[in-house]
Amino acid sequence: MIVVIFFITLWYTSLFSQTFFQHRYGAHGAFTMSKRWERFFFIIAYITQGSSYMSPRAYAIMHRLHHAYTDTEQDPHSPSYSPNIFSMMWRTRSIYQDIVHNRMEVEDRFTKNVPEWPALDRFANGAVSRIIWVVLYTAFFIFFATSPWQYLLLPVVVSMGAFHGAVINWFAHKYGYINFKLKNTSMNLFFIDILMLGESYHNNHHKHPSSINFGRRWFEIDPMYPVIRLFHRLSIIKISNATT
Repeated sequence: MIVVIFFITLWYTSLFSQTFFQHRYGAHGAFTMSKRWERFFFIIAYITQGSSYMSPRAYAIMHRLHHAYTDTEQDPHSPSYSPNIFSMMWRTRSIYQDIVHNRMEVEDRFTKNVPEWPALDRFANGAVSRIIWVVLYTAFFIFFATSPWQYLLLPVVVSMGAFHGAVINWFAHKYGYINFKLKNTSMNLFFIDILMLGESYHNNHHKHPSSINFGRRWFEIDPMYPVIRLFHRLSIIKISNATT
């Protein structure tokens, strides 16, 4: 039971960092925050994502490339140019690594105002950091697992960020429904998205990429929307009127 609770907690805390900080803030600038708060959420992202930590800078650049080149060969993660989900994930990983290690030339328009903390990114994306996290996760499972089947969750824990990305980047471009006719294959994967904290409203997001609310119809509940509103009221972030 402890392992299951840990898995669910990590699923949502890791996803929170991805959707709130790396995606809505880093990639789209849906709201602003001070440098102090930015550093705070950098640390939160590292703690919650652990071995699958994604550089907010690299994530932002890669996601902007996705929006600029959706469903083309220049899209970092398109089911249209990958035969299966595993090859798409590997291609995404390769492009991510090229961006992180500055092996890829990126146009200035994709790097404008991205969150940066080079020292943390170097450490967090390094082998030592990732190995430490894998050891800690494995030790936790060894100590608390009460059934062999629970170890099936360990690979997902280790690669949680990539797993989240694969769910949206593959399935939300293949299955679901659309609210907006766009020149791409983006779809809304779930009617009520509790599982992915609003990320599965992918068709809505491609239509309104900088909106703080990914839901558009009355039943489309984006759990992050009230959280963002609360953070705004607490002066942690500042929402632009253009992104509401």
